[in-house]
Amino acid sequence: MRIAVTGTHGCGKTTLIDDFISAHGNYESVPEPYWLLAQNGMPFADGPTTADLEEQLGQSCMLLLEQAREKDLIFDRCPLDFIAYLDIVSASEGFEWLPQGRLLNRIAKALASLDLIVFVPLLRLDEIGVPIEYPQLRTKVDQRLKTMLRQDDLGLLEDGPRIVEVSGSRAERVARIETLLN
Repeated sequence: MRIAVTGTHGCGKTTLIDDFISAHGNYESVPEPYWLLAQNGMPFADGPTTADLEEQLGQSCMLLLEQAREKDLIFDRCPLDFIAYLDIVSASEGFEWLPQGRLLNRIAKALASLDLIVFVPLLRLDEIGVPIEYPQLRTKVDQRLKTMLRQDDLGLLEDGPRIVEVSGSRAERVARIETLLN
């Protein structure tokens, strides 16, 4: 099964992936595009920008499509994450960002290559005990992801993967994914 874990920054995606991999050693974790690009020497601006997020979106699509035939992968983030960030950040930069044409088709193909998208929403009582960078951006991206996933307002998920929203303890989150493995 090919799984992507999506959510705003500081919501517990990587922790969930680590917990899932600990219980399912046959799965391989694919790091989020930001870290892969940074390891390859891509310089990032100080703070989120449309240009940086577009690079990460492209990397996310590439990762999903290049490994489309491989099974038992769990991806940290998917194109939906970057679409949500681009929507919010572009508005703060003074314009509306919308995927179109070839990019929209590439995003749809990348998402269709997944079997499952696991959404980790922010909870009312924040589980993260340390200050998180860009708290307003974090909240806005969480709200945008909820709309995208629950209403499919971009029409990207109609023929795509199953979507599950997870909450609860760390063990409960892993157990929720496990119920969907077969």
